[in-house]
Amino acid sequence: MTNNDIFKKLRVAHKLRDDDIVKILELVDFRISKSELNAFFRREDHPKYVECGDQILRNFLNGLIIHLRGPMPKSNKQKKSPQ
Repeated sequence: MTNNDIFKKLRVAHKLRDDDIVKILELVDFRISKSELNAFFRREDHPKYVECGDQILRNFLNGLIIHLRGPMPKSNKQKKSPQ
């Protein structure tokens, strides 16, 4: 199973549109255009098909976590200063 297959299955499972995916990637400061995104969802024999790299899938998964759960809360622990 390729990264493109995983990306497609997550898109369908979460009922995400292109706009949603672009916004999810922006949550982790990763910018991508809709046309670049659509190249991942094309058939492998299409001339404009592009393989989805590990970095894009990783950023999408991290953004999806933030989208679904919300941002990670800040830690209240403060380091003690040496006396």
